[in-house]
Amino acid sequence: MIYLVITTLIWAFSFGLIGSALKGLDPLQIADTRLLIALLVFLPFLKLAHTSWQEKWQLTLIGAVQYGVMYTCYLSAFSFLPSHLVALFSVLTPLYIVIINDLRQRSFTPWYLLAAILSIFGAAVIKIGDIDPREIWLGFGLMQISNLAFAFGQVYYRDWKRARPNISDSAVFGLLYLGAAVFTSIAVLLISQQPPIPISATPSQWLVLVYLGLVASGLGFFFWNKGATQTTVGVLAAANNAVVPLAMFASLFIFGEAKGGTIEELVRLSAGSVLIVVALFIAKNRASTQRD
Repeated sequence: MIYLVITTLIWAFSFGLIGSALKGLDPLQIADTRLLIALLVFLPFLKLAHTSWQEKWQLTLIGAVQYGVMYTCYLSAFSFLPSHLVALFSVLTPLYIVIINDLRQRSFTPWYLLAAILSIFGAAVIKIGDIDPREIWLGFGLMQISNLAFAFGQVYYRDWKRARPNISDSAVFGLLYLGAAVFTSIAVLLISQQPPIPISATPSQWLVLVYLGLVASGLGFFFWNKGATQTTVGVLAAANNAVVPLAMFASLFIFGEAKGGTIEELVRLSAGSVLIVVALFIAKNRASTQRD
């Protein structure tokens, strides 16, 4: 659980940084640069001898979907939405996690589904009254593809790693970043028809990119997936929305996206946060009485 908490605090500021400091840069270049930096960080720890060729392909595919597809759609959404709405539209990820896990296990876990739905409701309460339907549909669609990809990767990597407790996360995680970086490199070349990295970025933008690649992407994704292997699906699903109120608070009040109604925003953030905490409590409580 501690890995999920640490990552939540790290990610809370990523939405606002992308929406403010990286304006003007191609979103696919941002995605590719972050993943290439993360790949460079984890390459020295990669132990190819610890896995078969089939397992290598499995991990590369998981990374291509969880990080490559997710980042391509997630960062593209910033072209249509302010960062606090990008954060809001990530609220369906917990539900996708529960559904994907139940399909894989051929089971139904109503308490985990309740925790996921409650956390979604809590996150939606925060900003639901201010959504402008004229600007959301394309951004919303991109975010749902992103959410599905991220949920898929979390569930599949969790199952893969739990079946192989003798293999350390750090020994194989470079393969996930390899798959992700290859996907985003191809995407930027085909869709944007630009170099994989943003040559036009300013020095301050490069500092943000390096931070996002090293910390938010590199350490963040590693900690998150490692934490996912150590908790239940219910807790993992609800934890995906714990970052939403923190990210929206940072985007609205630290990065200046709030336009009046500060007290109302704080009330919504508080109410939504309480619901998310309750969802985490439900999932955690059920975990103590049911193995997952």
